Amino acid sequence: MTRLTTPLSSDIIGKLEAGEQVRLSGVIFTARDAAHKKLVETYRAGGKLPVDLEGQIIYYVGPCPPKPGKVIGSAGPTTSGRMDPYTPLLIRQLGLKGMIGKGNRSPEVVEAIKEKGAVYFLALGGAGALLAQRIKKAEIVAYEELGPEAIYRLEVEDFPLIVGIDSRGQNAYLMGKARYSK
Repeated sequence: MTRLTTPLSSDIIGKLEAGEQVRLSGVIFTARDAAHKKLVETYRAGGKLPVDLEGQIIYYVGPCPPKPGKVIGSAGPTTSGRMDPYTPLLIRQLGLKGMIGKGNRSPEVVEAIKEKGAVYFLALGGAGALLAQRIKKAEIVAYEELGPEAIYRLEVEDFPLIVGIDSRGQNAYLMGKARYSK
């Protein structure tokens, strides 16, 4: 198992292999489709973005409200394909280096990942309460009006992930299908 600390350099990302288990520590941001849409619309209109995504990782999650004494509520991944219309621009124009979610990605996203040396991580769906235990700090940094879909800045420690699509475009989903179809 590989331990990683944000921000991730291109050199570190280049060494990751699809299917590899990692533990991520450091700062990541959250955003779902509503926040992605607003980011892209703001960028295209020439406006100032509320967060600098250069070299950052976005976790596709809309966390539940925290219970008393907790940092955050359940924080499981959402389906990544909903962000696919916006992701290539975020990678190519805004310097996004990593994404965390569940499910496969479109060919356009995979091409952007390969072009810019980014990475797509998989988080285990259905394990939101367990994943929330790895989040040590959470604060809303943009689009508070979106409620749980606002952009949060999270500090994570040993966040368990699998490399879903590495910087060369190798895809753990396709590799798994090929392996088990024999």
